[in-house]
Amino acid sequence: MKVDRLVALAGGVGGAKLVDGLNRVLPPEALTVIVNTGDDFTHLGLYICPDLDTVCYTLAGIANPATGWGRAEESWHALETVVSLGGPGWFRLGDRDLGLHLERTRRLATGERLSQVTQSFCRALGIQACVLPMSDEAIPTQVDTDEGLLPFQEYFVLRQCQPRVKGFVFENHACARPAPGVLTALEAAHVVVICPSNPWVSIDPILAVPGVRAGLAGKPVVAVSPIIAGQAVKGPAAKMFAELGVQPSALAVAQHYQPWLRGFVLDRQDKAQTAEIRRLGLEVLVTDTLMTSLADRERLAREILDFVTTW
Repeated sequence: MKVDRLVALAGGVGGAKLVDGLNRVLPPEALTVIVNTGDDFTHLGLYICPDLDTVCYTLAGIANPATGWGRAEESWHALETVVSLGGPGWFRLGDRDLGLHLERTRRLATGERLSQVTQSFCRALGIQACVLPMSDEAIPTQVDTDEGLLPFQEYFVLRQCQPRVKGFVFENHACARPAPGVLTALEAAHVVVICPSNPWVSIDPILAVPGVRAGLAGKPVVAVSPIIAGQAVKGPAAKMFAELGVQPSALAVAQHYQPWLRGFVLDRQDKAQTAEIRRLGLEVLVTDTLMTSLADRERLAREILDFVTTW
């Protein structure tokens, strides 16, 4: 199989790392990234897009290497002032990061669409890959917990994922539309890669956008497990699986995505699950999926491309 056009579905840090690897090994015009916006919210009067910004900062080479999110060489004077005046400090916004949020909010207020603002920012940051929000319309993720519905960022950041999860609600998804370019990219794609992002709150919101699941039909789709040895590399994915009554594992991730998949990538630590995943009718690649360096990102991206070209 020739891979001249690849679409990646991505959430935050894990997805951004693999997208960066793919961007390093593919021609710039070959890669389109569709990013979750269910995490987006308004904070301090600013429109914040955590996953979009993580993907863009990573592709631009300016992400904080220690956290994977936010800007490198960041300072925190504005937030310190907000807190000193009695404002909320639970969501960390650095000074450089605030500049982007200010400009995004200004442009949205003038009538620009989120996809237009994102493309403009990508040009300014020197990003050649096409980065698209899943929708220009708000589709906020609500986490159904034992304490009731919580907006995602309140559950994730403010409450540190402590409430027990019962399910998820993607508000307005039924009447929302994919952002311009999303369905066109899927239609033209030679292969679709589901990045190692949280299945429940990073990838499922993208799949909930009308037209996206239909766009995957008949396409070679490969997913990379975000679960290694029963644990999430980053974030609450394993906790969510367990609280929803599913044993967290690479197999559970494959089963979650199985209706759309042709192939699945899991870590060597989970090699024993290969036979069960193959029984789902999937091609399987076993490799080192943990990306701790730029070399790891490139290696994994090349291995995925080599894997899908054998189909």
